[in-house]
Amino acid sequence: MIRIAHHSIYAHPLPKGHRFPMLKYEMLPEQLVREGTCKREQFFSPNRVFEKHILRTHCAEYYKQLKELSLSKKEERRIGFPLSRELIERECVIAQGTLEGCEFALKHGISFNIAGGTHHAFFDSGEAFCLLNDQAIAANYLLHSQQVNQVLIIDLDVHQGNGTAALFRNNPNVFTFSMHGKANYPFEKEVSDLDIALGDNTQDSEYLEILEVQLAHLFTTVQPDFVFYLSGVDVIKEDKLGRLSLSLDGTKKRDEMVLSSCFERGIPVQCSMGGGYAPDVNLIVEAHANTYRIAAEIFE
Repeated sequence: MIRIAHHSIYAHPLPKGHRFPMLKYEMLPEQLVREGTCKREQFFSPNRVFEKHILRTHCAEYYKQLKELSLSKKEERRIGFPLSRELIERECVIAQGTLEGCEFALKHGISFNIAGGTHHAFFDSGEAFCLLNDQAIAANYLLHSQQVNQVLIIDLDVHQGNGTAALFRNNPNVFTFSMHGKANYPFEKEVSDLDIALGDNTQDSEYLEILEVQLAHLFTTVQPDFVFYLSGVDVIKEDKLGRLSLSLDGTKKRDEMVLSSCFERGIPVQCSMGGGYAPDVNLIVEAHANTYRIAAEIFE
C-alpha cells in the first residue's frame, strides 16, 4: 500500500513566471488516478508542521525571519522566489506531509510526498527554491521520538543535497548519500558522508552500474532502519537544469533499484519528489509517475 501527501497549496502560491515547474504537482495526482496506479483515497492533505519539529533542524532566528518575511533582498534572491506568507505556509505543509508519511511508512513500508525534496535548505538559510528541509525535519523527528536509530538518506536528484549534507555533518545517526552531476549547481559542494559526482552526459549503463554497487555497499555498512529517498527526475537528458543523460527507462530502473533494495530488506522508505525541469511538463510527469508505478508493483 502507498500513501501520498498532496495539497492544492503545493502548486498555487507562486507568482506568474514561477508557475510552470509547479504544474507537475497538479498533473501528477490526476495522471496516477486516471491510469489506475493510485486511488484518490491514497492521497492525504497534511496540515502545518509544528514549530518544535522545524526548530530541531533549523535556526530559530532564521525561522522567525521567514515568518516575518524579513529576510534581506540578498537572502531572498538566494532562495529564488519572492517571499510571501503563502510560500512559507506551503513549505510548512510540505514538511508535515513528509513527517506524516514517515509514520505511515513505519507501519506499511512506503510513503510519498508529491512535493518535498527541499535539500538545499540549511540550518540558518535557504537557497535554490528550498526554505525548509523536509526530509531533514522528518529524520530529526524520527530520531528524537526514538522510532528509528539509523537513517540513510539516498539523494539522487541531479543537484547535490548540500543543505542536507551540512545539517547532518556531525550526526552519526544519519548517513547522507548524494549522487549528482559534478558540474551542476551547487558549484561549491558540501561534503556528504558519500558523494558520487558524475560527469556531464552520463548515461543509463554507467549510472546504474555505479548505483548498484553503492546501494549494496550502503545497505551492508550503514544498516539503516529507515530510508529517505529523494527521487528527482532532473537526471533525464531533456532536463534544462540537469547535465546528465538518463532515459526515462533508465530513471525508472534507478527507482526500482532503490525501492526494491528497501523492500527486500524490510526497511521503510519515505520518498520526496525533488526536481524535474524538462521543457515538456508531460515528460516530467511521466518520469515522476514511473516512481509510483514501480512502488505499486513492489509494495503491492
